[in-house]
Amino acid sequence: MPARNLHKCHVCGKEFPARQLLPYASVRPGISALIQSEHPGWEEGKFICKPDMGRFRRAYVEHLLVDERGELGRLEQEVLDSMEKGELITRPESEAIAEHSSFGERLADRVATFGGSWTFIVIFGLVIIVWMSLNVSALLFKPFDPYPFILLNLALSCLAAIQAPIIMMSQNRQDTKDRIRSENDYKINLKAELEIRQLHEKIDHQLARQWERLAEIQEIQIELLEERRSR
Repeated sequence: MPARNLHKCHVCGKEFPARQLLPYASVRPGISALIQSEHPGWEEGKFICKPDMGRFRRAYVEHLLVDERGELGRLEQEVLDSMEKGELITRPESEAIAEHSSFGERLADRVATFGGSWTFIVIFGLVIIVWMSLNVSALLFKPFDPYPFILLNLALSCLAAIQAPIIMMSQNRQDTKDRIRSENDYKINLKAELEIRQLHEKIDHQLARQWERLAEIQEIQIELLEERRSR
C-alpha cells in the first residue's frame, strides 16, 4: 500500500490505512479530553486508530456509569466489553442456559415436561386401569395385588415422592431461565441507552463544528465584500 494512504495513530504511533483511523474532528469532546490527558498534543489534523478509540470510548462510558450508578457490576462490565470490541451483547438464549445447567438439571426438565403432558396422563391412566382390571377380574387365578390394591398404592406413593422433587428442580431451573432473560434484557437496554447517548453527543458535536465552519465562511464572505467595496 502506498505510503501516502497511511496515517499515524496519535495514541499508539502505528501507521494504518485511512479507513481504520478516525480524525480529530469526528471524536466527541469528552473522549478527546481523555485522549488529551493521556497523550498530549491531540489536536486538529491528528488521527486515532479504531482499537484505541474503542478503549477510550469504553473509559468514557465507564466514567459516565460510575458517576450515575456508583460501582459497576458484572453486567455493566459485560456491556462495556461488548461496546469496546464492537460485538453483540447477547447470545442465543439456549447457549446461555446450557452453560448454567448440568445433566441432572436437563434431565429434570425433560421428566417434568413429560410428567405435565397429556401423554403421561393417558399412559398412566391406562396402566392403572389395566392393573386394577387384572387383579379384579378372573383372568388370573391368583391376583398379584388384590383389592384394596396395596401394591398399587405403594407404587403411586413412590411415584409422587420422586416426582415432587423433580418438579421442584425444574421450577428452580425456570427461575434461572427467567434470571438469564432479565439479565439479557437489562444489558440490551443499557447498551442501547449508552449508544443513543453517544450518538446524540456525536450529532451535537458535528452540528457545532458545522456552525463554526459556516460562521468562518460567512466571515470570509463579509471580508471579501468589504474588500470589494473599498476598491
